[in-house]
Amino acid sequence: MSALPKVIPHGFQRRSFIYRQTVAAGAQFAEINGGAVAVSYGGPAEVEIDRAGRMGLADLSVLPRTGFKGIGTVDWLVGQGLVIGAESNVAYRQSGGEWAARLAPNEIFLVDALAGSGGLIQRLNQAWQWGAETPRKAIGYPTPRQDSHAWLMVTGASAPDMFAKICGVDLRLHKFPVGRIAQTSLAKMSGIIIRADLGRVPAYHLLADIASADYLWSALLDAMKEFEGGPVGLAALRSLEDPTT
Repeated sequence: MSALPKVIPHGFQRRSFIYRQTVAAGAQFAEINGGAVAVSYGGPAEVEIDRAGRMGLADLSVLPRTGFKGIGTVDWLVGQGLVIGAESNVAYRQSGGEWAARLAPNEIFLVDALAGSGGLIQRLNQAWQWGAETPRKAIGYPTPRQDSHAWLMVTGASAPDMFAKICGVDLRLHKFPVGRIAQTSLAKMSGIIIRADLGRVPAYHLLADIASADYLWSALLDAMKEFEGGPVGLAALRSLEDPTT
């Protein structure tokens, strides 16, 4: 893996709650979304990509995410160009690689693509405003998620077996298809699981209370030990998603 410019996480106002753990694990960082993201762990790229294909854990907490909630939310988002189906507990992939997770009939949790540009999220945040008409048209309201939820990603063929140790939901591939959402207990804490495969590799977004990110990171690494899993960086995830990059 090519050398990266030296990026020090504590030099940024925006950084993950678990950056100290990723630093200790040997992470190398790049600036994305105004913060430091662990993009690799210093070894050969092919080794890290192989680990991600078997059993990997990535910290995406610096990447953009947001939410919208309330009556009229989905109609407004569809009017802004998003594709959102009628079924709840399903995440709908957008043309730019973002996921619009429909947690309830009138609640959407939006996570960015792995590119991390935040373009769609920024556009939506800027576009939302109450109308001047009386009575006002119901368009929901923003529920910012950048500082409320940690964002991790679990990847690899062994992921369903690992989850069976810490989660009561059956996440096997034939039971939990791509785009499915589970709002459940994960390692004895509440969390949101979204299946979002990277190419042919099973992958799951995990969204949970940001104040408990340290605990969740450690619990997942512990559950991964028997599968020889470990931390992987954003570069490995991007390579799985698009092997030509």
